[in-house]
Order: sequence, then structure tokens, then C-alpha cells
Amino acid sequence: MSQKLTPARVPTPGKILSREIEVRGWTQKYLAEMMNCAVLTINEIIKGKKEITPEIAMKLSQALDTTPDFWINLEVQYKLHLVSKDNKVN
Repeated sequence: MSQKLTPARVPTPGKILSREIEVRGWTQKYLAEMMNCAVLTINEIIKGKKEITPEIAMKLSQALDTTPDFWINLEVQYKLHLVSKDNKVN
């Protein structure tokens, strides 16, 4: 079997961030304060209305003890998924 399997759904970076905040028992406000950014920024990322920029990725990595690459890669992989989904031939 040489067929490439792809997931039917790819979670948004915001969904991953939301789960991470929940697991840590944090609020969006608390994370925003840690990142020195607006709560609206965190909320819009979670809702999928704002993308994770390199600057935001750096702040997320510092607040969540991850790497900036982790957050940038989530954003890029999600966008690639959307593009590939839009370009599929039926």
C-alpha cells in the first residue's frame, strides 16, 4: 500500500494553545500578562482570527517553555493543510 494518508482534520494552532492553557489551569488573561500582550491577541489566536507570527511564537515559547519553532510549525502546517484541501481535485 503506497497511498499517503493525511488527517481529515488538522487542529488549528489556536486549538492547541487553548488546550495548553487549559491543562496548565491558566486563563487567557494570565498568559497575555506573561507575554506582555493584549488578551485580545490570545483570544483571536484561539478563535483562529489571528495567525501566530514569529514575534508571537517567541513570546509563546518563553511563556510556555517551548520553542518558537513549535508554534511557527503549527501555523505553517495548518496553512499547508488548508491550501492542500482547497487544491484537491475531486
